Amino acid sequence: MTGVPAVIPDVMTAVQLVGNGGPEMLVVRHDVPVPVLAADEVLIRVRACGMNNTDINTRVGWYSKSVTGATTGDGLLEAGEDGTWGGTGMAFPSIQGADPCGEVVDVGQAGGRSLLGRRVLVDGWIRDASDPADRGKAGYLGSERDGGFAQYCAVPARNVHPIESPLSDVELASFPCSWSTAEHMLTRPGLTAGETIVVTGASGGVGTALVQLAKLRGARVVAVTTASKFDDVAACGADVLVDRSSGDLSGAVAEAAGGPVDVWADVVGGPDFAPLLELLRRGGRYTTAGAIAGPMVELDLRTLYLNDLELYGCTVYGPEVFTALVGYIERGEVRPVVAGTFPLTDIHAAQEAFVAKRHTGNLVITVD
Repeated sequence: MTGVPAVIPDVMTAVQLVGNGGPEMLVVRHDVPVPVLAADEVLIRVRACGMNNTDINTRVGWYSKSVTGATTGDGLLEAGEDGTWGGTGMAFPSIQGADPCGEVVDVGQAGGRSLLGRRVLVDGWIRDASDPADRGKAGYLGSERDGGFAQYCAVPARNVHPIESPLSDVELASFPCSWSTAEHMLTRPGLTAGETIVVTGASGGVGTALVQLAKLRGARVVAVTTASKFDDVAACGADVLVDRSSGDLSGAVAEAAGGPVDVWADVVGGPDFAPLLELLRRGGRYTTAGAIAGPMVELDLRTLYLNDLELYGCTVYGPEVFTALVGYIERGEVRPVVAGTFPLTDIHAAQEAFVAKRHTGNLVITVD
């Protein structure tokens, strides 16, 4: 009942990451202590939690500067002790999962009782309470603090967003990380109506979100994905589709765009970076939040400065980004793209399916 704390057990089922490596480093345990709340926190009974590239990247240590290859699901022998997004080492054991959706069942002493019993989503960026604008002080749910691959998850009350929506817990859990990333990627370069945007990696969680959010802004979307996923990405609103296996990808994108490209939203990187960057018009904008095909790219500085290009890296966003996303969801302006679900106890198979990239949109973990 709203306003009344639930009966909370002492222990819970959770997936603990016990070290950097392959899926074997994820251990399902049924005796993990339920989080003890700080004064400013709330406790969420998690019902579903989305999966994201950051879960894989953190597990394998891909963020380490010593790693130069593409994202894979295998442990990376060259990974150093800077294997998290922020360039620090991971504390083990830890609980991943940035996208919990569930019900607030308890609150800390500092208040927030009005949240009890509410279904909520969580803004995964845990900002410093006294200096939230300092991005250097931010940590991420499922990385710097335990996340949602568990029956219970504790987060600061300021990060909790009650949500009113007919969507299911699974559908709602597909939004937070990938969609807030996409919203950030479009907010920073200021995509506007009538502009042309190229979206690479358009079939993934961030990619399908980019397509929908760009169309919501009135832009024309050229989406790059594998031909077998054309129908799925077109259903998200893409105006033109380009096969990523094209022998001359930049040529195919240029033909599809049919004119100057205003913005390129990229989560792929890799060897196609340099030729695709040449397609941006003078004053065009490049925005990125990933490099699944590899982080090491060639950049001709003449392309950058002679064309007055703007390059945006997108990781820690302001709270207004997540607030905007919740508004889109509640107004029914966007739709979830859920390719499948896995129970928490089947986390190995879930991450193997995620790395295989045969799906379109998001995969979600259900939590009983």
